[in-house]
Amino acid sequence: MTPPLLEVRDLHVDIPMPHGRLHAVRGVSLSVGAAESVGLVGESGSGKSLTLRALLGLLPRPARIVSGTILIDGEDVTGLPAKRLKRRLTDTMSMVFQDSLTALNPVMRVGDQIAEAPLRKLGKSRSEAKAIAVDLMREVGIADPERRYELYPHQLSGGMRQRICIAIALSTKPRLILADEPTTALDVTIQAQVLGVLRRLKQEEHVGLLLVSHDLAVVSQTCSRLYVMYAGKVVESGDLLDLVTEPRHPYTFSLLRSVPDPDRRVARLLTIEGRPPDLSEAVTGCSFAPRCPFAEDACREREPEPVPAGPGRVSACRRIDTAERWTAMVSEEAVSQQ
Repeated sequence: MTPPLLEVRDLHVDIPMPHGRLHAVRGVSLSVGAAESVGLVGESGSGKSLTLRALLGLLPRPARIVSGTILIDGEDVTGLPAKRLKRRLTDTMSMVFQDSLTALNPVMRVGDQIAEAPLRKLGKSRSEAKAIAVDLMREVGIADPERRYELYPHQLSGGMRQRICIAIALSTKPRLILADEPTTALDVTIQAQVLGVLRRLKQEEHVGLLLVSHDLAVVSQTCSRLYVMYAGKVVESGDLLDLVTEPRHPYTFSLLRSVPDPDRRVARLLTIEGRPPDLSEAVTGCSFAPRCPFAEDACREREPEPVPAGPGRVSACRRIDTAERWTAMVSEEAVSQQ
């Protein structure tokens, strides 16, 4: 059996604080196959972006990896010397950051920023690097790339800047792109165009994608498999269609239930009551239990272990056996409170 292109096992990331540590990522495990599109979703603060940054050694100070294993093509690269590890990771993966305006150098022409990696890392001449950059700009859908090569980031629209960031990520010929909310702050039309670029790269260039987002609609347009994160942990994973139509964790269920339905008029939008736990303190039991409409005493006392929830699916919930009745249970509770 062919191993996945990227596999992460039991990743832990801590952030030292004046009075203790914030356990930002708590035992995340995930995998991405060659040319596969995988989504990583959850609300703000769940640890999605830190997980991505940890994979490329780009954690902001003072955050650090405490433990965990990273495998590329089945090979454990965690124990490699720092320089060799960085080389192996950057040869395999590139990253598209959330805010294109801050990700780009404001005093450097966008074309030169794309050409930098071919020039410095791939050993190309200046003319070859420029030709590669122009081709990449054309590949990501930028019209008249020769003229726009000379522009600075502030002279481009948000959607155009994000395409430049994708072109930079492609300039090292990666096999996997890590995309950290690449459509944030873009209008719906530009968002669709950027997602279209990512889908086309997967189909035509066979580039894998690990897409971080808090927007289930964005992920559903792009990915085939999904990991759901809450409070620094993966609480459910599986095939996207199965997970969206039949969630097997109350957090996933609550996320889907809170998505507005344009065909249904409601007096008040549904929300997830309460707030996530403080990860600078020890979490007892299931981290979602205080907000979960289906929690029982055992949920608050012991942290649930991930268990199979169907073919290719895993859920960290004790109450999987009641999942088919969750919608009815919530409806009955709402009626009783009226």
